[in-house]
Order: sequence, then structure tokens, then C-alpha cells
Amino acid sequence: MHHRTVNGRSRLAFWSHVRRFAVPTSMIESAAARRAAGDWAGACAAARVDVDLDLRAVGRRCGSRFAALVRTDLRHLVPDLLRWHFPRIRPDGLLRPALTVSLARYPTADGTTHLVARTPPAWADAGQRISLALWDPVRPLAGAGGHPHPRPDRRFRLDLHRHLWDARRTGELRERSGAEQWPADPGRDGRAVHRWAAEAALLLRADGLADGPVTVRLSARHQVVLGAGPPAGRGSPVLPDAATWTLPDLELVHAGLIDADRLHPLVVAALLPGHRPAAARSPDSATGPRLVECRGSTHRIGVVDGVLVALDHDADEIRREELLLALGGTVLPCLEAIDTAHRHPDGLDDVRARLDHGDTAGALATVEHLLGPDVVLRDGALRDELEEAVHRKVLHGLYRAGLSRTGPAPSKEDMRRLALP
Repeated sequence: MHHRTVNGRSRLAFWSHVRRFAVPTSMIESAAARRAAGDWAGACAAARVDVDLDLRAVGRRCGSRFAALVRTDLRHLVPDLLRWHFPRIRPDGLLRPALTVSLARYPTADGTTHLVARTPPAWADAGQRISLALWDPVRPLAGAGGHPHPRPDRRFRLDLHRHLWDARRTGELRERSGAEQWPADPGRDGRAVHRWAAEAALLLRADGLADGPVTVRLSARHQVVLGAGPPAGRGSPVLPDAATWTLPDLELVHAGLIDADRLHPLVVAALLPGHRPAAARSPDSATGPRLVECRGSTHRIGVVDGVLVALDHDADEIRREELLLALGGTVLPCLEAIDTAHRHPDGLDDVRARLDHGDTAGALATVEHLLGPDVVLRDGALRDELEEAVHRKVLHGLYRAGLSRTGPAPSKEDMRRLALP
């Protein structure tokens, strides 16, 4: 994900794609409104973050003081910002699957309990959902069952980067990203070398170490060791991924590949404190009729009464043309354009990307824009994509219910039946 090219896609093009589709503006606005109302659970729901912990049960088991600490952190959690900064994988920038990330650590009599954010395995990643739970290495807590990797990953430690999810700390992003020292040498290929020493010191201090080596993982085969001295315990600490690589938003802004108003508002406030949002833009003018060359003339197709129709042909002519087509005649270009739009629309890539990133509402809005809200889909690539999205959503539901932990054994036809009301 961090090389100059990622399966043919440059690092900046990769992150530009992520920023376009992964965290839609509607999600950010909805989650912000619920947070402003004091509804942290509602904000999580708006950001497609499942809460797999019961604070009352936690209080009964671990004490009211412990539960109060967790509750305070949840009230300051910005779930859409967590999604914005969560680790992602190539080539399409989906959330890194089967991952457990520590958000906060709470000392207890038995050791340390973690507030963690988890992603499901790849086969159950429909909706690109994240779940919150508590993890204790000694005593299993709610929300830990069924996950393939319940232990927090050493490479992805957001407990050391609270500014990436905690509303009280977001202002630290400018300093922690090294924005003042950036841009660095472009040959560093996205590596935040200018921050490694400071971040390594923070890591050692958090782990209770005065000094010692710190491993910087650049790839599966390429590592760098900072500092000297014998490694502690099970090996030298690993510099968190968020400290290893330059903040992609910083690179995108400097390269002119993203408008500041497309960044998360809390990211803009930290990186560009003097920025003023642009005035609300007028609705997209591309919603008008599309033009088709039809038998020597330029005709229009557009949405009328919720359906995509040929605007320059009356109903009787359309019926005659459909009858001729059924008898083997040549298809009317306007009707051919409508059929193509149903089966392989120009916006299919956008629809696919939104579905991949869990933005079902955005995908359906794109379909409605292309074909009308009352469209009946015909066989083709668009229908296949939507059916596959339903199939994968049911698989995710089975995973969440603990009914399938090893992979997608049920057939697609089984999934269709399960998806019926």
C-alpha cells in the first residue's frame, strides 16, 4: 500500500480514490450531528461502527471507575475519523481485514485491558464495518469471540495516535504528521523519515523503556532498525504504521490532487487552521438529458416519472420499434442506449466503488441518477454487482451472528433465499 505504485496505481492515486469513496460526506455530517447531540452510539451507527460492549456489564465486572474511563473515551470517539484513518489495503483501499487495533489501554490489577477496533475477515467484509470491543489478555470480555485475530496488532497502534480518532486530541495532527517539516525528499516514497526519531521516542516511553532499538517495517522483506542496544522481551518494539508513513492527506494537498473541502473537517482544521470552507456549490448540472445520435438526428434520453425514457419518440413509435425488435428488426439507437445504460452504465465504476466501500446509499443514489428511482434492472453487469452486494451483506450478517466463522460456505442461491424478508 505504501510503495510508489500499487498494482499499477500510484500511491497518490490510490489515496485519492480512497478519499473519494471510503468515507462519504453524508456519513461525516450525520455522525457529527449525532455527536453534537451527545449521542456517541448514534454517531457510531452513522459511521457503520458496531459497538460490541455493554458498559453496564463492564461496570459490574470491572468496577464503575473502569467503566467510566471507557465511557469517557467512547464519548470523545469520532467514529468517522477513525474510519478515515483506519489501515487499508491495496488495490482498492478497503479496510485491512481481520485486524484488531488498540485505541486505548487501561491498566488493571491483572495487566492491561484494551479498547479495540476490529474489522471482519475479508470474506465477511460487506459494508466495510468496524466493531468496538474490549480485549483483556487474561479474562475474555464481550465482543472477542469469533474474530480470527482478537489480540491487538503491534504494527497498528492507535492508542499511540489518539489524534486520529479522539476529538480531544485532533489538533495534534499537524505536529504528529510533521507538516511543518514536510515536504521531505520525494525519493523517500511516502516514508515519514522526518518523524521517525520523535515517534520512536514516544513508542519507547509508552512501553516503559528508556532507550533501545525500534524496528521500522517498510515491507514484508524490508525493515530498518533505529537506535542501538539489545531488544527488550520478545524483540524490539515496532514503529506503528501511522508513524512510518507520511499522512496521505498531507501529500494529496501538497500535490494539488484533493481540494481541502473534500478532506475530513477535523483534518482540515488541524492541517490548514486558517482555511475557510467554500460556499455551497450548486447542484450538479449533469442531471439533464443525455444525447444520442439516432438515425441522422440528435435525440435525448432522460428520466421521466422515475424511469429512463427516449424523450424524442412518442409512445406509439416506441411500441412499434419494440415490436420490430422482437421480430428481429434493427434496434432504435435511443432504445439501444437505454438498454446499454441499464446493463453497463457509464457510472458502473462509481457504483462498484461505492458498493466495495460499503456506501450502499451512495451506490443506489448513483443508479437513480443514471436510470431513475423506479428502474427495473435488466440482466447485465450492474444487476450482477448489486446482487453480489446483497450476497456479501448476508455473509457479513452470518459472521456477526456467529453462524459462519470459517468462510462463505453457503451458495449464492442460499444467500438469496436468506435475504428474502
